[in-house]
Amino acid sequence: MSVYYLGLGVFLVLIEVFYFRVARRFHIIDEPGVRSSHQIPTVRGGGIIFVIAALIWFMKAQFPLRWFMLGMAMVAIISLLDDLKPRPVAARVGIQTAAVTLMFYELSLFDWPWWLAALALVICVGALNAFNFMDGINGITGLYALVNLSTFAYINLYVVEFADGELITTLIISVIVFLFFNFRMRAVCFAGDVGSVTIAFIQILLLLMLILQTDNFLWVILFLVYGFDSTITIVLRLVNKKNILTPHRTHLYQYLANEFGWPHRLISVLYMAAQLLLNGVLVFSFLNSYFFLPLAASLAFVVFYLSTRLIMHRRIKRANAF
Repeated sequence: MSVYYLGLGVFLVLIEVFYFRVARRFHIIDEPGVRSSHQIPTVRGGGIIFVIAALIWFMKAQFPLRWFMLGMAMVAIISLLDDLKPRPVAARVGIQTAAVTLMFYELSLFDWPWWLAALALVICVGALNAFNFMDGINGITGLYALVNLSTFAYINLYVVEFADGELITTLIISVIVFLFFNFRMRAVCFAGDVGSVTIAFIQILLLLMLILQTDNFLWVILFLVYGFDSTITIVLRLVNKKNILTPHRTHLYQYLANEFGWPHRLISVLYMAAQLLLNGVLVFSFLNSYFFLPLAASLAFVVFYLSTRLIMHRRIKRANAF
């Protein structure tokens, strides 16, 4: 099996390199702009190997989770088209909603009370777009996905089996390959919508499968760092009467990168480390039935995040006053 995974990694590297040539040929390039955090034109859509890795697993495993895979194909296609040329928000959200509906059908989530299923549907569609908006600096999407996929793999092996381990391992390999090209001072490629939305869609599947297997909703803490940063940013943009669906540079990580000049890779590692710490507390608490610990850790993170954001806002305001 190790030889298979080694071969898979080499194959994905070759596919990625081939995609770079195609992307440059058809100008699938992310140009620097007022809302971007990079300075040079960079290939967009390198996260397409997440889709290819999932399809390889799908064929090797003899076609399980067919409704989910159909949904994944839908979000991957609309996201790739959006990478080529921006699509209307209504079209993207509509297809994402249909895809999440297929995922819910696959997992029989419509057996839940209608209000809970509807709420979960809205949250999952929102999470897809949150993951997409969080993909703004080198390494952040890849490292965050690597932490959560590795956590899912550990839980699946040592805590409770809830998913096909080969699916998780295959995705981890694809993320490592992507990071080889992305986690650099000057990234060779960005994930693009096709990468960030697809890897989010798959992680949501794994999270829902874990919740169903354990009947424990505390596992949503696995997405707390991204989720809270996105939620606070949306709230602040609404308060300031800004369009929450347009690209912007008002996430905490974007302020750190653009206004304070922190290295992109350092910020990505800090986001990864914060989520890794929360994940460790969560798994430890589940194994020992200390369910107050993840809540306490989550509260500590929320206080730290809000304090950091407040201090940062005051410094920016003071600097703009001169």
